Amino acid sequence: MSETFYDVIRPHGGVLVDRVLRGEVREAVQERAEQMAKIPLSPMGFSDLELLANGALSPLTGFMRKADYDRCVEEMRLSNGLVWAIPITMPVEQELAERIKEGQEVALCEGDRVLAVMEVEEKYPYDRETKEREAREVYKTTEEAHPGVARVYGLGDVLLGGDVWLVDWPSAAKTEFPELRHTPAQTRRMFARRGWRSVVGFQTRNPIHRAHEYIQKTALEIVDGLFLHPLVGETKIDDIPADVRIASYQTILRDYYPAERVLLGVFPAAMRYAGPREAIWHAIARKNYGCTHFIVGRDHAGVGKYYGTYDAQNIFNQFSPDEIGITPLKFEHAFYCKKCRAVVSAKTCPHGREDWVFLSGTQVREMLERGEMLPEEFTRPEVARVLLEGVQQQRRGAE
Repeated sequence: MSETFYDVIRPHGGVLVDRVLRGEVREAVQERAEQMAKIPLSPMGFSDLELLANGALSPLTGFMRKADYDRCVEEMRLSNGLVWAIPITMPVEQELAERIKEGQEVALCEGDRVLAVMEVEEKYPYDRETKEREAREVYKTTEEAHPGVARVYGLGDVLLGGDVWLVDWPSAAKTEFPELRHTPAQTRRMFARRGWRSVVGFQTRNPIHRAHEYIQKTALEIVDGLFLHPLVGETKIDDIPADVRIASYQTILRDYYPAERVLLGVFPAAMRYAGPREAIWHAIARKNYGCTHFIVGRDHAGVGKYYGTYDAQNIFNQFSPDEIGITPLKFEHAFYCKKCRAVVSAKTCPHGREDWVFLSGTQVREMLERGEMLPEEFTRPEVARVLLEGVQQQRRGAE
């Protein structure tokens, strides 16, 4: 198979990163790592490490040095000018940072298990002023009510920057959806084997409802394949659990999508809830997975009232198409209209809100917790049953 066909779209920065050690080198580094200073990783740290190692965050080869961090926060670029919207950092407590010298290797750990080694090239302050600047620029608010901001404020006061090498995958990468945890190199081969020259990626942390189905199938009219890529890393506690969502995706794909034109995989990232900035980041990651197009819908990666309905679409206008490299497909809010008897959008429906059927994520969760089926106008009955059974089972387990 030709290289041109395999690389229908080049990775961000031109090279797909691979930071996974193998064979005798891995064994030697793993043995040496046992004597290194140990840094415990958070759930988001596990996710970021996996994405750095498998190339999803190309061209990053490790956690950000200060020059990359500062320019990313202030200008949405790396120090070399490449577009990058979300800081990827390694925060540690001051006491631990004082025991680590620049140039030293440290072990990144899950409990007692070493996952990776990191060469600490830089240590730099992550004080309250720096965190507030990040909150203001990245999350567009300094309010602790925002889950992303609250997380930033709770992190350690020193950032470590430097390259990482993976010696062992996090537990989640081994046990959660292993058959769906495709790396960017794997998805690029899978797209090529299917003969897809254009692929649209779809990011979600919610079950697929009728509006999602409408958007995805509209996009499929202009590309060869759909890469359904739900996020399965850390989310808010009130989001639908990942295993329930995956079951719902498998159900709807089995009954309502052409199998030869859809690939399901999981995106092991943690949610930042950074709205517009996260939309750029999600698009670039899917470019690394081999997608040529990316769906950006209403309030992408939003939370609460912090972002405008279409801010996540408008942010793409700040960059030239060549700088992003992946084509955003911008869709209006879609919904079922009782008078149209179809899923439509504000662009195509002449009727009023009294005829529209749409539910917020909170309303969906509340209905499922009460044991109520979601309306057929909102989601397919097969999907509603999977969600209802999953949420009810989770609720019984918590009692």
